[in-house]
Amino acid sequence: MMEKRFEEDIWTEIAKYMEAKSLVMLASTCQWFNKLIKDQSIWKFACLRDLQVPLVGTITHDWLMLYASAFDGSHSYIFSQQDKHIDWMRIGAFVFDSTEALLTDKLILPVNPSKDKIADQMVLENDAFVLKNIKTGIWIADLQLVRCPVCDVDTCDGTMQTLDARHIELFLNEDYQNGSWEYEMIGSNDIKKHSNAACGGIFDMKHITDPSNDVIFDLKKWTGLSKDWQPKAKLTQHAAAVSTNLQDNEGIHVKYHAMRAGAEGEVVSIRISQQLL
Repeated sequence: MMEKRFEEDIWTEIAKYMEAKSLVMLASTCQWFNKLIKDQSIWKFACLRDLQVPLVGTITHDWLMLYASAFDGSHSYIFSQQDKHIDWMRIGAFVFDSTEALLTDKLILPVNPSKDKIADQMVLENDAFVLKNIKTGIWIADLQLVRCPVCDVDTCDGTMQTLDARHIELFLNEDYQNGSWEYEMIGSNDIKKHSNAACGGIFDMKHITDPSNDVIFDLKKWTGLSKDWQPKAKLTQHAAAVSTNLQDNEGIHVKYHAMRAGAEGEVVSIRISQQLL
């Protein structure tokens, strides 16, 4: 008799506005709610809501599994190089509308940039890179702190900062989980002089001139005071950036890596790593 009082459409709408923890608790109350909470529309709404992004591109995996992979504390170094991993923080989610990305370790706009050629100018002046064949859709960005991968000496105290971005479905792909897909270095840059900060940015080329990205290049508003050593991050709908103030140094070695879905596949993950020289 009790189940007859449940209106599925009403509870489906109510569930869309509940936190994930509450949804799991509700699902454990009875079989009827357990079945209801598995509805894809509920977890799709929750995923887009909590990532604060619109639905872009085609999603092929279960939304409940996508939500779990995004919010269960997983990060890319869990699947490989766990011994190198030190710490991490979630930056958030952004969107690739186009299949081209601009990658840079200098969050500085060219002087008097021409709006229609700003990307070209950044490549010429700022050692930026253009990466093509990006998998469109929702991407998740994290900041990773890892041990220096240049050497295998156990006593090495060197650390490396990595801006780590991935397509939302990456962790659910079997070829990624078993290590079939690997990162390939696509570029590097040595800054052989003192650097005030280690910075990195990933931008959707289609939206590089969007006014919303202006905040990323206005470093004084989000990177902190000169002696604030905590990493900072900034997110817009189509870009992710990080900046960490540095103490005295002799420069930075920057590496750009990309992972493809197979040898000729789309780019599904991007890393910008920085290590003190």
